[in-house]
Amino acid sequence: MKLVNTTRAALIDYTVSQIAHFFPDGKDDVRGPIENYCDEALERVGRCINAVKMWKQDEFNYLHSSQYCIYLYYLSNSIWRNTKNDVACTKLFLLNKALNAIDCFYEIELPDIFFIGHSPGIVLAKATYANYLVLYQNSTVGKNHGEAPVIEEGVIMYPNTAIIGRCHVRKNTVLSQGTGIVNQDTPGNSIAFKGNDGKLIFKPSKRDIIADIFRI
Repeated sequence: MKLVNTTRAALIDYTVSQIAHFFPDGKDDVRGPIENYCDEALERVGRCINAVKMWKQDEFNYLHSSQYCIYLYYLSNSIWRNTKNDVACTKLFLLNKALNAIDCFYEIELPDIFFIGHSPGIVLAKATYANYLVLYQNSTVGKNHGEAPVIEEGVIMYPNTAIIGRCHVRKNTVLSQGTGIVNQDTPGNSIAFKGNDGKLIFKPSKRDIIADIFRI
């Protein structure tokens, strides 16, 4: 994959310098893990990039905020999977939070293919996620009394939406802007709206929105 206007070494230096700026504790405890798992993270983010129609295939741009946001998540998660180095992972998690206003902990297992439209305000709990997930600003996935959602393939969360608690959000569910689902399942292949009485309304999808976003 082509790195736009940078090299692998420069990308590592860039990330390490950002961490040193935001967390100036004087410790050199992130360069080694980042160097060791940079390639794995780039391979994973490349899979996302190549699946998204609006992004150029086989090109990663560190100045593209959504791509860099996904890279920082995959980097922290790859380091955690392989080493359980919570210091490096925490600094990367906090860097992503500082730069992109996203709360996505490194232990969370996001899918191989997902898309972030705008990252500010996204909060993701440890839940079950599947491919072709779409996240926009202020979308929230959260637990309720320890119960976490199960989210199937092709779920789209438009701005200011939420999936909370014991929910089974079935394949190709679209949450319209401002819609929240709490301890409730969805039928799939539908768009969820909030009715006048506050109850959810599910209408059949008229087109395949996922196909508009991803190369499938």
